[in-house]
Amino acid sequence: MTTFDQREQAYEAKLAHDEELKFKATVRRNKWLGFWAAEKLGMIGEAAADYAADLIATELDEGDGDVIFNKLRGDFDAAHVEITDHQIRREMEELFAKATEEIMTVAAAAKAQGYDHEH
Repeated sequence: MTTFDQREQAYEAKLAHDEELKFKATVRRNKWLGFWAAEKLGMIGEAAADYAADLIATELDEGDGDVIFNKLRGDFDAAHVEITDHQIRREMEELFAKATEEIMTVAAAAKAQGYDHEH
């Protein structure tokens, strides 16, 4: 195997790893976003958990962040919850950053302990 082949494999492995981390962070973000929105919509307990699960499933089915925004916008409008597009998008961004940081921290801790959770 040439150095070029090794670099190509390493690059492909990094891309796959980055995509996996992004996916995990998105799922986590959507869970938290679901609970945040459920609270705004007056849901508690099992109803809030179901709403969060539905938000996760929506992203998995559609694979598009705009679908999540549009669902939230529609649900807030239907329930007459006064919240701006900017507030929704800001919450989405902040929760994604928090989820990404948490995922990276867990991955770094696992690596430091010599445990590769991906294999």
